[in-house]
Amino acid sequence: MRKFAALVLVLFLLTGCSNAKTYINRALELRTRLYQSEGCAFTAVVTADYGDQLYQFTLSCQGDNRGNLAFTVLAPETISGITGHISQQGGKLTFDDAALEFPLMADDLLTPVSAPWLLLKTLRGGYLTSAGMEGELLRLAVDDSYEEDALHLDIWLDGEDRPVQADIYYDERRILSLTIEDFRIV
Repeated sequence: MRKFAALVLVLFLLTGCSNAKTYINRALELRTRLYQSEGCAFTAVVTADYGDQLYQFTLSCQGDNRGNLAFTVLAPETISGITGHISQQGGKLTFDDAALEFPLMADDLLTPVSAPWLLLKTLRGGYLTSAGMEGELLRLAVDDSYEEDALHLDIWLDGEDRPVQADIYYDERRILSLTIEDFRIV
C-alpha cells in the first residue's frame, strides 16, 4: 500500500510540474504576442493606496510595440480628458484647467498614472517568478526588474490570456491595483 501511495504522490508531483510549465508557457506566449503586435489597447481602473487614503480613476490606454503608453483619463469627471504619454524615459501630461496631483509612491519610483505602463513593461520583459491557476484565472508573479528594489506585480489572466487584474507591490505592501477591461492586442 505504501508503494502505491508513493507512486500516486510522484505522479501528482510530476503532473504539477507539467502544469507549471504550461502556465509559464502561456505567459511567455502573451509576451511574444505583445512584441510581435503593433501594440495593445485597454481600459484600466486604477486604485492607489497611500495607507490613509485611496484614489481611484479610470484610464483609456494604448500601448505601442516599443513599450510606450498613451492614456486619457475617463473618470472621475473632475479630471476627465487629461491625456498623457509614458515611456522608459519619462512622461508628459496634457491638460487645460485641471491637473493630476498624486504624491509619488515606492520611494519616489512611480506615480499612480504610470501603473498601466508598468503593467505593460512587466508583461513585456519582467522577471517571471511563478505562475499557477487561481480559480479560472492564471496568476502570474512578476518582478519589474532584477534589481533589489524591484516592484512586484501579481497579474491575473483570463482563459484567453488577457490581463484582467493586477496588483503592484513595493516592499511587500500593495500600493496599486488595476482592473483591466477590454484588453486587446492590435
